[in-house]
Amino acid sequence: MGSIYAVRTTIGQERNVADMMSSRAEREGLEIYAVLVPHDIRGYIMVEARDETEIEKALRGVAHSKGVVKGELPLEEVKRFFEPKPMVTKVEQGDVVELTSGPFKGERARVVRVDLKKEEITVELFEATVPIPVTVRGESIKVIRKEEPGSESGG
Repeated sequence: MGSIYAVRTTIGQERNVADMMSSRAEREGLEIYAVLVPHDIRGYIMVEARDETEIEKALRGVAHSKGVVKGELPLEEVKRFFEPKPMVTKVEQGDVVELTSGPFKGERARVVRVDLKKEEITVELFEATVPIPVTVRGESIKVIRKEEPGSESGG
């Protein structure tokens, strides 16, 4: 196993830098073992390699790469990017969501309650004549619009 390093990139170009770097490493037989493009961090990718020099060789001339951050990343810092996060942690009361599965698939609704322990969200459908609370799993929704802080949530 090698060490893990962070590489700075232009924001929005992380995937391109990772792809070009991986291609060069493979073509030139560089000792780069893994490349991670974390969704939570913009402007950085993580690379496992024998050392910083191998990464610098792979990055030479790659557009949108801004260099290797000096020093290794501790494995504990990197592990958190592999742990699945429940979808419900990103949803708040008042958010407008679309149901992506189940009998109400495609319906839009407003979040009325979030249960982090059960990873469930209770919503009220917009199209319902009478507002009926429906409880769904966190992975069966996608957020359409975040509720603006301080704004009144009226239908």
